[in-house]
Amino acid sequence: MTSRQHRRRVRVWFGEHVIAQYVAEAPLAARYEQAMRRRFAGLRVTNDILGPQPDTDNI
Repeated sequence: MTSRQHRRRVRVWFGEHVIAQYVAEAPLAARYEQAMRRRFAGLRVTNDILGPQPDTDNI
């Protein structure tokens, strides 16, 4: 598996409601997470692994 296949989902929560969501490889997701933590300092921000994606290069 390549690092390209490991994606993460970053979400910004307002109570129980997701107000922003972003899916990307781990380095980009971490960068987005930090930006959202600065922008929405009072809200919960989560960064969860989505797991490996199917290899579509061989299709």
